[in-house]
Amino acid sequence: MKSYHKELWLQIPARMDFVNITGDVERALQESGIQEGLCLVNAMHITASVFINDDEPGLHQDYKRWLEELAPHEPLSRYQHNRTGEDNGDAHHKRQIMGREVVVAVTKGRLHFGTWEQIFYGEFDGKRKKRVLIKIIGE
Repeated sequence: MKSYHKELWLQIPARMDFVNITGDVERALQESGIQEGLCLVNAMHITASVFINDDEPGLHQDYKRWLEELAPHEPLSRYQHNRTGEDNGDAHHKRQIMGREVVVAVTKGRLHFGTWEQIFYGEFDGKRKKRVLIKIIGE
């Protein structure tokens, strides 16, 4: 069995946004040479997420509104975590809802997606560099 990994570095200018990283993951898969196996894509920061869904702008706006309703950024005093000097208590909750990672099957050298599926990086406490791990195993 072969193993390959690559790290992506992202710096999102907005506090919350979603970035389609499917092309980056596909390039890493090509670089790996793996034809059959599994691909893990993992947000390596506790205020960011990786998830799979449709690349439709209205859906992304709905997510932003829904997440802000569930875990609003302000008032900062809402979160015990912010009493440590942080201001990102909401971002930890948003990450928990959206998830840490995804695993996609690799079949015949391609990501084996369902209809409309794409991989997204979700940022909930932006404006600084964060990384995403791509780990591919297989033959």
